[in-house]
Amino acid sequence: MTSLHRTMPTDYRPTSDPPRSTRRILIADDEPLARQRIRSMLDDRADVAIVGEARDGAEAVDMILRDAPDIVFLDVKMPELDGFEVITALEELRRGSPGDVPLPAIIFVTAFGEFAVKAFEVRAIDYLLKPFDRARLDRALENAAARRAAGVERGGAAIDPSLRELLSMLRLRERRDERFLIRAAHRMYFISAGDVEWADAAGNYVRLHAQGRTHLYRDTMKALEHRLDPTRFVRIHRSAIVNIDCIVQIEPYVHGEYVVKMRDGTRLTSSRAHSAGLRALLER
Repeated sequence: MTSLHRTMPTDYRPTSDPPRSTRRILIADDEPLARQRIRSMLDDRADVAIVGEARDGAEAVDMILRDAPDIVFLDVKMPELDGFEVITALEELRRGSPGDVPLPAIIFVTAFGEFAVKAFEVRAIDYLLKPFDRARLDRALENAAARRAAGVERGGAAIDPSLRELLSMLRLRERRDERFLIRAAHRMYFISAGDVEWADAAGNYVRLHAQGRTHLYRDTMKALEHRLDPTRFVRIHRSAIVNIDCIVQIEPYVHGEYVVKMRDGTRLTSSRAHSAGLRALLER
């Protein structure tokens, strides 16, 4: 599980808060030299102030929430959370917040990935392809500043529509590589779909049972079923989905139903409406 409660980078030195007329910049990249390169290109600009540097995606989420930057240089490939997962985490937080959470403009930074670059270009999303020069960075910065200003006029809390479209497309492309963002009282963390042993409904939430613990996740059973790999998970009841690899025993019950014993000792009863999936499993 990946916690989003992090500490400051060792090479970051906080300064006094810049005037609000200054563009507040956060640099998020796991490579110190990459952060240093962006910092050096911004050092002589009076209209920007670097408010922080993040070494990974989890740290980036924490610092965006705490420091409220206007613009983030966000590396696509980072430990803990990649650049796209950072945006997903911020979107989840915005959805769950009682008020508007201001979101920064994003400039993606990438060293490779032809697919991602083409996706950025088609949707006019700001990006920097390593290695980049000062002129390219300046153009991306001005574009991002314009996007930020437009976002503030729209209310400031919503993710840019082009970026939302890109995220939706990426989710479809990588649907089977799924992780779930769990929001606890004082932290956030991710649960891998492969670690989920079974899930059941709990009002407006589902309970994900994984690694001996129960994790509350805001979603419907139907939506959860569509997000899970159908070759690994089967819905046995309107309120229960099980990981096939975690089933230790299946017993015939009444009226075509089954009792399913899970690895953690839980016994679940299938419904007739959802027993077909179990029968197909038994016939493999």
